[in-house]
Amino acid sequence: MDYLPPLAAPVIQWFPGHMHLTRKLIEERIKAIDVVIEVLDARIPGSSFNPMLQSLTGHKPRVKLLNKQDVADPQRTQAWLDWYNAQPETRAIAMDAAEPAPARRLAELCRQLAPLRGGLAKPMRVLICGVPNVGKSTLINTMSGKKHAKAADEAGITKDEQRITLDDDFYLWDTPGMLWPRIAIPQSGFNLAASGSVGRNAYDEELVALELLAYLQQHYPALLKARYKLTLSEADITALPDDELLTLIGRQRGAVMGGGRIDLQKTAELVITDYRTHTLGRITLETPEEFAQWEAAAAQADAQRQARKEALALEKKPKRRKRR
Repeated sequence: MDYLPPLAAPVIQWFPGHMHLTRKLIEERIKAIDVVIEVLDARIPGSSFNPMLQSLTGHKPRVKLLNKQDVADPQRTQAWLDWYNAQPETRAIAMDAAEPAPARRLAELCRQLAPLRGGLAKPMRVLICGVPNVGKSTLINTMSGKKHAKAADEAGITKDEQRITLDDDFYLWDTPGMLWPRIAIPQSGFNLAASGSVGRNAYDEELVALELLAYLQQHYPALLKARYKLTLSEADITALPDDELLTLIGRQRGAVMGGGRIDLQKTAELVITDYRTHTLGRITLETPEEFAQWEAAAAQADAQRQARKEALALEKKPKRRKRR
């Protein structure tokens, strides 16, 4: 059974003021950039792709870096690499930003994408960007061998641009994590929130945990069974309503309040933390095919919404009186 994304309008949006400033900064900076490195979360390679960054940097050669591949589903990571590598002027690689050797090989990959750049007269200029909390700061620190950027498992830590010199003829510009003003795909909002790319005040943990569990039930029931010591069969776990599963997990983990009631807020936080810290196992929350379906559904919903607006505008438009 395929996972069906929520039918309601998107409920998770997060575009604080510093992201608006980052958009303007990139618009100016991109004019002098040779290669763009867009860092994606390998657990959500479609949802962590920023369409606004694509429009801002679309004419530049790019590296799609699927970071955190060591905690993502390896088969799905390969599927996403194939998908991105099929796009023009794009090279996609997967890595863990904390590993020195793969991170440093990025510099050579950038040189391949911009072979006419190099030397003191024409230094390589690379922009690194992505949504919040995908590991940009860790990557920069690893590539340079120094702690230039503050790294933390929290969205919105980096708020200012900085230039890092990797070599005499290689400059790297780090930009703050940036989402886009309106997340049109509902499941992308939930996946970004579950993965820690959205500010904590922008979503409800219980709702995000329910959406996360609904997907894991369909695709990773064995991991749920093992982590929470569930006595149900995998088939029964898949068939269980997500709210009942959340309650069952709360009971198993001891999140019980007075009167035997389950603390659903605490349980939701436990589930999200287990996913983020990869205690649940190696998980990827979307495939290229699924994401394409979600994208098409969102486009159709937007078209229907626009049609309703236009119809309503016509109804409100005053009718001309006929001349006698």
